[in-house]
Amino acid sequence: MPFDIEMIRAFYAALPQRIKAAKEVLGRPLTLAEKILYAHLHADSPLQNYNRGKDYVFFAPDRVAMQDATAQMALLQFMTCGLEKTAVPSTVHCDHLIQAEVGAATDLATALKENDEVYDFLADVSNKYGIGFWKPGAGIIHQIVLENYAFPGAMMIGTDSHTPNAGGLGMVAIGVGGADAVDVMAGMAWELKMPKLIGVKLTGKLSGWTSSKDVILKVAGILTVKGGTGAIVEYFGPGAESLSCTGKGTICNMGAEIGATTSTFGYDDSMSRYLRSTDREEVAVLADGVREHLTGDAECYAHPEKYFDQVIEIDLSTLEPHVNGPYTPDLAWPISKFAQAVKENGYPQKLEVGLIGSCTNSSYEDLDRAASIARQAKTKKLKTKAEFTITPGSEQIRYTVNRDGQLDAFEEIGGVVMANACGPCIGQWARHTDDPTRANSIITSFNRNFAKRNDGNPATRSFVASPEIVTAMAIAGDLTFNPLTDTLINEDGQAVKLDPPSGVELPPKGFDVEDAGFNAPSPNGGDIQINVAPDSDRIQLLTPFKPITEDQLTGMRTLIKAKGKCTTDHISMAGPWLTYRGHLQNIAKNTFISAINYFNGEMNKVLNLVTGEYMAVPDSGLAYRDAGVSTVVFGEENYGEGSSREHAAMQPRFLGVKAVIVKSFARIHETNLKKQGMLALTFINTEDYEKIRQDDTIDIRGFATMQPGKPLTIVLHHSDGTEDRFDVAHTYNEQQIEWVRAGSALNKIRMELQK
Repeated sequence: MPFDIEMIRAFYAALPQRIKAAKEVLGRPLTLAEKILYAHLHADSPLQNYNRGKDYVFFAPDRVAMQDATAQMALLQFMTCGLEKTAVPSTVHCDHLIQAEVGAATDLATALKENDEVYDFLADVSNKYGIGFWKPGAGIIHQIVLENYAFPGAMMIGTDSHTPNAGGLGMVAIGVGGADAVDVMAGMAWELKMPKLIGVKLTGKLSGWTSSKDVILKVAGILTVKGGTGAIVEYFGPGAESLSCTGKGTICNMGAEIGATTSTFGYDDSMSRYLRSTDREEVAVLADGVREHLTGDAECYAHPEKYFDQVIEIDLSTLEPHVNGPYTPDLAWPISKFAQAVKENGYPQKLEVGLIGSCTNSSYEDLDRAASIARQAKTKKLKTKAEFTITPGSEQIRYTVNRDGQLDAFEEIGGVVMANACGPCIGQWARHTDDPTRANSIITSFNRNFAKRNDGNPATRSFVASPEIVTAMAIAGDLTFNPLTDTLINEDGQAVKLDPPSGVELPPKGFDVEDAGFNAPSPNGGDIQINVAPDSDRIQLLTPFKPITEDQLTGMRTLIKAKGKCTTDHISMAGPWLTYRGHLQNIAKNTFISAINYFNGEMNKVLNLVTGEYMAVPDSGLAYRDAGVSTVVFGEENYGEGSSREHAAMQPRFLGVKAVIVKSFARIHETNLKKQGMLALTFINTEDYEKIRQDDTIDIRGFATMQPGKPLTIVLHHSDGTEDRFDVAHTYNEQQIEWVRAGSALNKIRMELQK
């Protein structure tokens, strides 16, 4: 029986009336995104026409999903609420802490040994509070959700930025920080600014080397890494219906790279097929019964310019395979122009590693198409010239492709199968290299390729492409190889050409698995005790943050003025630091260590005006905090881009930062700062960023009378006796201002639950 089937039955029974009521109030046809949003309004938000991009709205998501790295902090926060059980179905997925090094079996065994304390904690908390627990090795959160929990028309939130993967099954699935997850698990309303809508009309049909991955690589090139900020991307048209369900998931997954709130597709036959193939026939039958309500209204798709804030059209029949990067996922190159780009930009031409799989591209179809290239290589007497790794998305996928021979095809040309986990995609990669600082090129079918993201080496040029293109390039070992046009020399000295990939959407023999890796929670959770050792360096119980006071906003100092791109990886690195995701004091030691200091162009070296010395950023923060001096962080555009990790907000808060002032924020990070009771402010005039000097003392004026829409004022007291002052904007509403007054959103929740 499908998970949570009673909840799903009740949802579909109520859906037609909810959408009918929304249409009556709005007085017009609705897009799919609007149907889902209005069908999930919380009781605290009355049914009315909300303004996109302006009005904050309360929603009631159907479920919560958490991956192990972020679940630690989320559950530590939930434990302080005083509830006996989560209010909505919730799950924990152990996928982030397994490091890829040798191969699946060895790497999983190592992870179980090294992370036993964390896994035990997560399992115990899940057992106690009625949370489904997916063991290490079960698979990556987004693939598990797609295979087991996602259902058309639903709304969910997840503590990972690639939660939108579930949009492949027609959901509105949104990546959030752990504090947001706590809201929903505690039965509170979840708040979101009503998103704008971007419509992407797909026509034609994919063929040859082009895959679903190329759709989002193309869209990323059009919209850039922040072009989707504050918007839901809704795909529609005959081209959308021609894509597989898992192909749709790939597109929605990487929507996080354009800053989109989420992405989604209307319910169609491919989703119905996928539900049935993953043992959810009853869900498919229920969805079929309300099909008209699980996609946008025909009028919206016939005249999209009237119903969407922006419309993009892509002809799949003419779409080329793309390769995006390096250093950013929106630098998009059609394959026909990529070789020239490699040469003109001086990217290392030798390809050292090709990596396929991950949450983005590890479906049966993905691996089957890539395996067809591997089989060709064997037949045509070719082997990989680059290192080649394969990361299955779940144990169900791994078991099935092992049964059907795809894994053998990869291994026969030199591929190595890694554990069913995130691995190199998030920097959990013990890379085999003779020089970890050498300039080199790798190519992946992952979603993110920021500097140092995969292997910690800032000189690694990481490119993103489809699994088929990655496999072909790994065989060639050459970044300029174009499999559509070029030949390779085989073991017999003959020139051979690879044929376009082929593959099936779903396994002809059906999916199979011996142990999917799921542990159901105990029915007697109240009897379970959660024990955390006081001297543990992995798990630390939380002490609530204290509210900001007006006097703390006078005489402040700059912790760091970050120059250029400052992602959540710069603020709180992943990789080996995942070890401390459940221990705020320890993980705070990595805060901003890879951000560039504007004043000297260096990493992790800032002037501290208490000691008079240059210090590591975390050390400087502690020195200021312990001296009773509040600090400010300054940044540039799209600050906080990347992962949903709330550690990037909690760590500066722990170090005494009271405000972050930037040119613009990435959506999730701005919300995370608000949730932790900090001031997230933006320059009204971006040129004011240049006015901040290294030795300024800083005042923030207007906090006592802070209200929605009213700017605050920054006063910079320069060491030469002069001063600059300017206004900064904020997007806080009344509820969010209350979070700040309480010290954090969690503090506010606890106070309300204790009334």
